[in-house]
Amino acid sequence: MHHPDLTSEVIFGLGWLYLLLFAMNAAWAFRAYVEGPGKHDHESGDKSHEGEHWSDGPSLAYTTFWAIVSMGFFLLAITHFTGTSDPAAFLIRMPQFVKTGIDALANPVLYFFGTVGLFVLMILLRRVLANVTVAWVLLNLTIVFIALSMTDYDFRQIVGKPDNVPIVSMLFIVGYFTWLYFRKANDNDDRIAAGKPLYGEDDNDKVLVWPDLVYTELICMVALTALLVLWGCVLQAPLEEPASAVKTPNPSKAPWYFLGLQEMLVYYDPWMAGVVLPSVILVGLMALPYIDFNKRGNGYYSFNERKFAILTFMFGFLPLWIGLIVLGTFLRGPNWNFFGIYEPWDPHKLEVLNNVNLSEYFWAWMGRTPPMAAPGSDGFTQFVTILWRESVGLLLVGAYLLVLPPLMAVTIFRKFFRHMGFIRYFVLANLFLFMACLPIKMLLRWTFNLKYIVAIPEYFFNI
Repeated sequence: MHHPDLTSEVIFGLGWLYLLLFAMNAAWAFRAYVEGPGKHDHESGDKSHEGEHWSDGPSLAYTTFWAIVSMGFFLLAITHFTGTSDPAAFLIRMPQFVKTGIDALANPVLYFFGTVGLFVLMILLRRVLANVTVAWVLLNLTIVFIALSMTDYDFRQIVGKPDNVPIVSMLFIVGYFTWLYFRKANDNDDRIAAGKPLYGEDDNDKVLVWPDLVYTELICMVALTALLVLWGCVLQAPLEEPASAVKTPNPSKAPWYFLGLQEMLVYYDPWMAGVVLPSVILVGLMALPYIDFNKRGNGYYSFNERKFAILTFMFGFLPLWIGLIVLGTFLRGPNWNFFGIYEPWDPHKLEVLNNVNLSEYFWAWMGRTPPMAAPGSDGFTQFVTILWRESVGLLLVGAYLLVLPPLMAVTIFRKFFRHMGFIRYFVLANLFLFMACLPIKMLLRWTFNLKYIVAIPEYFFNI
């Protein structure tokens, strides 16, 4: 069944979004006129506006630019409010060649390398991205991209689903707090390099719990309650029909906070993806205070003083957790197939996969069939035959967990081993290797169609 990309209601609703962008950028232009564009960058130690003090007065060019941008959004809003009579002829929409190009790139391999590439760029360009003007430009571009994408019917069906709306807002929240961290960390790193006190240490004015903190908490509580009430009135609750054993949803998805685990089930057995790896995450978080030997960077924001800890956590949180949640929410469709953001979710889409176990690869390379115990063999014989069949995978897993840590201790992690000692270092090394096993298994699946490194279905033990 064909659905039109645009309707009068959609065009009118996008008008309100562009009107919101107008208000945001008008306020930004007014702020630049009153305070000057370099105020916040100067106060935070950002060197991207070095030599430009906020008290020097407003920048006419900067203010004019954002005033023009805000007026452009105002004209777009008016165009949407008055252009609802003929939706088919409405021209402000995402170009078809852009949608086709984005959907053509939609596959898990490019998605994973894309998220990792964005993570690397974020780290390398952290000082540029922490600039308030750069962040504001990126926010505007992101909202405009979403607004144009909303002119596509299939994109609206995915993003506008009541279950998925909170995830969209979560992405903006994660982006904001990541930006805030880098902004404060860059500021403190510059202060430390210049021998200046950390941010806040040169201002020792105390704030009383009553009335300052209590009033702030009360206002936040009232505002959040009002937001939740408004949310509940505007968005329908994501309730479906009563469950039936003869009709299951396709795709059947876990709650958003478990979608990362559900995506891991593509590459690992349930005992590994649903029990072992989550347990390692929890144990690792509990173990961090005991294995951390770096006394610097505690109690204040800093990147340069805690590079390894920050990079490890962020890589595990952003590409490997948030990235998998986004993938499972917006890009996994019927039969858990991968779909582009503008692609209709066709339940008849088939992707033929021929996943092979490592033992099958090995014995085929040896020109032999995998060893099998003779029918009627005793349990011990069957057990030994299974171990011989999976010997290559067991040796690789053992080397990964037992041989790699000592090698890293004398090479890339030599400093850690010297400061942490044997026990703490091996805890850290194994936590690090367990985190790395997810992207490694993903790459092996995409590159060699590798199903399991160790496949022992007789005992429900697969890795």
